[in-house]
Amino acid sequence: MSTHPVPLYPSLPWALAPPAPRTPVPRSPDRLPARSRLLKEPPMASVSSGSLSVSPATERDWELVRSWCAEEGWNPGRSDAAAFFAQDPQGFFLGRVDGEPVSAISVVTYDEAYAFLGFYLVRPELRGLGHGLATWRAALAHAGDRSVGLDGVPEQQDNYRRSGFTTAYRTARYVGEVPATDAPAAGVVPAGQIDPAVLAAYDSACHHADRPRFLAAWLATPGHRALVRVVDGRPTGYGVVRPAQDEARVGPLFADTPGDAAVLLDALAGEARAFGSARIAVDMPESNPAAARLAEERGLEPTFETARMYTGPVRPVARERVYGVTTLELG
Repeated sequence: MSTHPVPLYPSLPWALAPPAPRTPVPRSPDRLPARSRLLKEPPMASVSSGSLSVSPATERDWELVRSWCAEEGWNPGRSDAAAFFAQDPQGFFLGRVDGEPVSAISVVTYDEAYAFLGFYLVRPELRGLGHGLATWRAALAHAGDRSVGLDGVPEQQDNYRRSGFTTAYRTARYVGEVPATDAPAAGVVPAGQIDPAVLAAYDSACHHADRPRFLAAWLATPGHRALVRVVDGRPTGYGVVRPAQDEARVGPLFADTPGDAAVLLDALAGEARAFGSARIAVDMPESNPAAARLAEERGLEPTFETARMYTGPVRPVARERVYGVTTLELG
C-alpha cells in the first residue's frame, strides 16, 4: 500500500536526537568462506531440480505465498506484502516448474551490510525433489556480501548451521488474550501524531539496519494500528498490531522499560479487540528476559520457538528495548 503523509506533532518538545553516524560493520576474516557455504550447502538435500526456474516474484504473486504460510500455521498478516515489497521489491522469489509455482523464498536487503531471509517454502507434495535447493541458491545471490539473518524453526537449525549460519538467540511466540483494562493508556498516542524522523530514529536503535521505507509503509498499511508512548515529551516506545490469519499479530514492540512495554501491549490488545480479535500473538526474543516476564504477567502462553541466526557480524541493537520482533519473515 502506498505511504500516506504522516503529520507532525508540533506540541511535543522532542528531545530524541537522530542517531549518530555509525561505523560500518567490519567484515570478519572468515566472512567469505561462510558466504561460500551459503551458496554450496543449502538446508535441503538435492535429488533433482528437474525443470525448475527461479525468478523474482511480484507483490501479486506473493498472495499465493501468503496462503502457503497460512496452511503451514505461520499466521501471516493479512496485508503485509505492500510493506515487505516497499523495502526491497527485488528480494522475493518463486520457483516454478512448467510455469506452476512450487517454491518460494525472500532475501530482503536493508543496506550494504545486512539482509534477511524468510518465506523459505516448498509445496508439501513436492518436497525432497531439490526444488528448495535450487531456490535457495538462486535467491541468496541477491544478498551479495551482506550478512544474512533468519529465524529458523528447530528442525532446520542444524541444516542452517551447516550452511554457515550461527545461532544468536531464541525467539518464542506468545499467544493469548490480554485482559481488558478500564484505565486509559497513559501517554499513548497514534503514531501518525509523531514526527516520522523521530520514530525512525527510535526504530533504528532496535534493528540491525535503518529501514525508513519499510517503516513508513508498515505504519500506513490499512488495518495496521500503530501506537507510541510519550513521556515527558519524548517517545519511550512504540508498537504495531495488525489483523492476521488467526490471532492479531503484534510487531514490533519496542520500549525503554518494562512499564512502557506493558502500557503499549495493553493498548495494542485493545486495538486488536476493536477490529475483532480477542487474541494476540507476539514474537518475543530471549535476549530480553523482561519480554517473557511481561507475556506471562498478561497470561500469554508460548506456542513455538525459532532461532535468530546470522552468517556474519551485524550492527548491535538496544536489546533491552526489543520486546517483540517486527516479523519472523523480515526480521
